[in-house]
Amino acid sequence: MVFPERFSNLPEYAFPRLRKLLDVHQAGGDPINMSIGEPRHPFPEFIGRAISEALEGFGRYPPNEGGEDLRAAIVAWIARRYGVHLNADQHILALNGTREGLFNAALALGVEEKAGQKPAVLMPNPFYQVYAVASLAINAEPIYVPATAETGDLPDYAALPAALLDRVTIAYLCSPANPQGAVATEAYWRDLIALAEKHDFRIFADECYSEIYRNTPPVGALQVAHDMGADPDRVVVFHSLSKRSNLPGLRSGFAASGSGNIAAMKQLKNYTGAPLPLPLQAAAALAWRDEAHVEENRAIYRRKYQMADEIFGNVVGYQPLEAGFFLWLPVENDEAAALKLWREAGVRCLPGSYLSRAVAGQAIGQDRLRVALVAEEQELQRGLLRLHGCLYQ
Repeated sequence: MVFPERFSNLPEYAFPRLRKLLDVHQAGGDPINMSIGEPRHPFPEFIGRAISEALEGFGRYPPNEGGEDLRAAIVAWIARRYGVHLNADQHILALNGTREGLFNAALALGVEEKAGQKPAVLMPNPFYQVYAVASLAINAEPIYVPATAETGDLPDYAALPAALLDRVTIAYLCSPANPQGAVATEAYWRDLIALAEKHDFRIFADECYSEIYRNTPPVGALQVAHDMGADPDRVVVFHSLSKRSNLPGLRSGFAASGSGNIAAMKQLKNYTGAPLPLPLQAAAALAWRDEAHVEENRAIYRRKYQMADEIFGNVVGYQPLEAGFFLWLPVENDEAAALKLWREAGVRCLPGSYLSRAVAGQAIGQDRLRVALVAEEQELQRGLLRLHGCLYQ
């Protein structure tokens, strides 16, 4: 089988690259994996009971768009969290994990050309790989926009040439950002939505880390668009239970947008989607309705933030984490640092350049390591202390 030419310019996926770099070497101590952002805190106890009580649902086909109870729980959560009141039938699409939605939304809402030109899709650099794959799948040009310390770790889309912006059909934005943890402010969202209105493109707001933060809940794109009176189809937001509720294996997320976008996304999902089984939908609905476990989870991450501050506070260039669960640590060379850390301390971290793309000779992330703060607190402390001792002393 020949790999499609339009995908041939994708960077190799980060974790196979990491294994090639590290697996030929022995770990310098009992291994501690801090490379993958897989939540490892306990998930809510009621999840198992909810699934067992709804087992008969495995005997029925689930609705593609999500059952009524799940979508009702989602719109209630959006109203509590963002003060925006949506219609569960018209504005919500349940997803089998948000990666599915971030990809399929581009298929459903992308266009073959814009004003007679090849469409463009904007994404931050570094970026979540699905953004790039989705843009190539719809034969659009992916535009990798630097999201570095110089830009506040968020992309400055407004600085792009007007002629390019006129070709844009979709702009991806992750807030809180993976990997930097930067949070888009209300002013940032307002400016981006105004830019999208001016140049007529959609914003895909990836907000999967929105419930993990230090002090202030991150503002959401949906609430800003609503307050501005923007076209409801201008923004599509994506949320998940993976990080919020420590349920990555449940594969429950949703997309929320205007009725036009959701109708198009539902139509595609009718043919290609994999709906969440009904017992899992029942558990997901309970998780969206409960905030106690989310607050407990957030308290653990806040302790981890404090731990990281105490250990790395003397490191030049260290930035205290505002939200999310990744440290974006400064190093001289990302691959060399990751290899040294593995061989001498047994700690596995991801080189920053593995999440990015070099554009016009400008490398992004070669001076950073991504460190996932997902381990149990004692293991995490051991890993962070080893990391500091290996690289910064």
